[in-house]
Amino acid sequence: MRARERLFMKRSSRRRPRLGQHFLTGAWAARALARAAEISENDTVLEIGPGKGALTRELLALGAHVIAIEKDEALAEYLKTAFADDIRTGKLVLIADDIRSVSPEKLGLKRYVLAANIPYYITGEIIRMFLSTRIQPRAMVLLVQKEVAGRIVARDNKESILSLSVKAYGTPTIVAKVSRGNFSPAPSVDSAILAITDISTKFFDTIDEAAFFRVVRAGFSSKRKLLAGNLAKHVGSRPKALDALTHCGVPEKARAEDVPLPKWKCLVQYVVGRT
Repeated sequence: MRARERLFMKRSSRRRPRLGQHFLTGAWAARALARAAEISENDTVLEIGPGKGALTRELLALGAHVIAIEKDEALAEYLKTAFADDIRTGKLVLIADDIRSVSPEKLGLKRYVLAANIPYYITGEIIRMFLSTRIQPRAMVLLVQKEVAGRIVARDNKESILSLSVKAYGTPTIVAKVSRGNFSPAPSVDSAILAITDISTKFFDTIDEAAFFRVVRAGFSSKRKLLAGNLAKHVGSRPKALDALTHCGVPEKARAEDVPLPKWKCLVQYVVGRT
């Protein structure tokens, strides 16, 4: 199988940059990603972009039922041969399609884990898609750009629209750093395994989901301005914005990136209740 993989890689190397694909070659990273999802036997895993199947093998080894979505038709054909036995026994379902054209509802999923080594350029889109979908995954474990993972967990204690959006639905943690040498072709940056657990919509039990994102976007509308100034445009006046900050215990000189998620929830409740 390794010889066949090398042959496939040689023949297809010219096409990979167009799709943004970097094949995972570090077996330890694939194993760490699979185990980070705390998958047990007979769990259903939705895998995005299986590529040459490094992660797929580890997921199957844990006893999972895997539904793999592969956009590249040539790769899908390769996987049909490489995993013929697993497909025949029903442990692996391979679908040649773009994940953005597929949904948990279409696949008939109810409880599942999302696992993926996805191209960097669609990372944010995929995260938003599955956190906001009606049938959310139990957990998401992704190989993403290390810098993006750091922003999502707010490692420097600076929040962003992305970090707040993820934290509103679940708990993000960085499981491990994965150097660029664990991929072929090697990307220009290092990666990290990002796990998002405890996924739910409980955060929105007392606030409107759409209103939350409107207020957050307003707060980050101008990075050079203080939150009070940005929020004033949304609520109609600076005094109203300052009232909201005072009520929620947010300093007058705070910037949007300095405000943690619970304070944003308070701001949304206060602002919406007075508009």
